[in-house]
Amino acid sequence: MQHPGIWRGNQRAQTAEEALPTGFAALDALLPGGGWPRGALTELLIGRQGIGELRLLIPALARLSEADGWLAWVAPPYVPYAAALTAVGIDLKRLVVAKPPSEADAWWTAEQVLRSGTCGALLAWLRAADERRMRRLQLSAETGHTWGVLFRHAHAAQDRSPAALRLLLEPAAGGLAVHILKRRGGPVSQPVVVAMPQAGVCRMRMAPALSRVQA
Repeated sequence: MQHPGIWRGNQRAQTAEEALPTGFAALDALLPGGGWPRGALTELLIGRQGIGELRLLIPALARLSEADGWLAWVAPPYVPYAAALTAVGIDLKRLVVAKPPSEADAWWTAEQVLRSGTCGALLAWLRAADERRMRRLQLSAETGHTWGVLFRHAHAAQDRSPAALRLLLEPAAGGLAVHILKRRGGPVSQPVVVAMPQAGVCRMRMAPALSRVQA
């Protein structure tokens, strides 16, 4: 049982797949490959918007942007605030925002972005999820070798999902409590608390003008 070739269900999977460092060492230590999985779908489950879910992604998104990677946002609930994105190192020339007219169009757009392989990352805020739609996104991410991020409500934590990585995010003192519900290598029994930058340094203001969402 001590042979190094034996994998145990409670161990982090050792994978040769490419991963993007999250920028948070405590989280990287628990993720297969040491970061966000490329060529796979990541679900971020949140009880409400603005708890820091975007700030969790900013280091990886900025790194992709610096490497001339395209970033696609599909059906965001607010219009991204350009000044805030620039301040955290995201090149706006590499950002594409799509607002499809219907929910079906939004799912189709997200699938095409992932499948095309032309974007480094997809962020999507989609409703009416079902297992068939989710599986199509996961397969498209694998085909295009694209990091896909899907934001869903925390109520979906009990739903079955083909996503390679599922994280439940909750506010915590000084940052976010990240519950790893699913990863390649099995779940993690205790959440990891990820320290976030100060909100004033990395606050994502969204339009309409009176709406302000913490990123």
